[in-house]
Amino acid sequence: MSMITERPVSNPAGQPVRKAAEAPAVGRRDVRAVISAYVTLTKPRIVELLLVTTVPAMMLADGGLPSLWLMAVVLVGGSLAAGAASVINCYIDRDIDQLMRRTKRRPLPAHTVTPRNALIFGLVLATVSVALMVAFTNLLAAGLTLAAIVYYDVVYTLWLKRTTTANTFWGGACGAAPVLIGWAAVTGSLAPAAWALFAVVFFWQMPHFYPLAMKYKDDYARANIPMLPVVASTRRVNAEIIGFAWLTVASSLAVWPLGMSLIYGVPAVVVGAIFLVEAHRLARRAVRGQAVKPMRLFHWSTTYLTILFAAVALDALI
Repeated sequence: MSMITERPVSNPAGQPVRKAAEAPAVGRRDVRAVISAYVTLTKPRIVELLLVTTVPAMMLADGGLPSLWLMAVVLVGGSLAAGAASVINCYIDRDIDQLMRRTKRRPLPAHTVTPRNALIFGLVLATVSVALMVAFTNLLAAGLTLAAIVYYDVVYTLWLKRTTTANTFWGGACGAAPVLIGWAAVTGSLAPAAWALFAVVFFWQMPHFYPLAMKYKDDYARANIPMLPVVASTRRVNAEIIGFAWLTVASSLAVWPLGMSLIYGVPAVVVGAIFLVEAHRLARRAVRGQAVKPMRLFHWSTTYLTILFAAVALDALI
């Protein structure tokens, strides 16, 4: 087989002309880049974390494994709702995102996606998510889904985030909402166990997010966002981390007598104890003047929540 070397075609002025065969490759790269940018707007990691709490809550509400169809609808609808809230959040926060090193490469500050297209994308996702929940679950689950989107984007992003140091606390209701949505989708109501799980995720968000805000407090200060680590002393921030970590673990133990067995109880005690140790360790390092490593607690908090809700699912199955 012979190899033919093609030479670039030139126009009469002697300038090389791009071959038509090369255009599709460039087009495919452009399409992939655009798709990647829109996916990035939905903040997939946040979506994944929310789904970690939704499925176990549904299993506990059902006392086993709900119908696969219902689970699929809730997972798709919940993913679209979380993605919609994140996209609209990016649209609203595009002015401050360009000021922060952590966020300046997001699609809107980087001008990969236009603000108008991002807003349309977010609203479409929100509409489809709520429509799915209305059509295939029940009005309570659909109403909670809509309320979570509105609360996160209007109440938290537009108002609380920019005006109060308690923004993370009040914004915690959005992150905990998937637990209630999943429960409501299965039962059409909300039982004490659902509210106990809601409390776990609600209180957990402070010891989870404050370490991240500590690491990037200069970014938030540059954007004039009053996150607690920006405006309060390290002692105050650590005190709140410890306090909310204890409330998180207490809430997780309150779930135990609400129909749970040792299959849930033992892991809840073990990972809860480790969570508290890590929260206190962060505070001790600050008091001793040692280098503070807040991201250690941030990453462990994610592991904690994952293991805890895996125990919820396992207990429901067995």
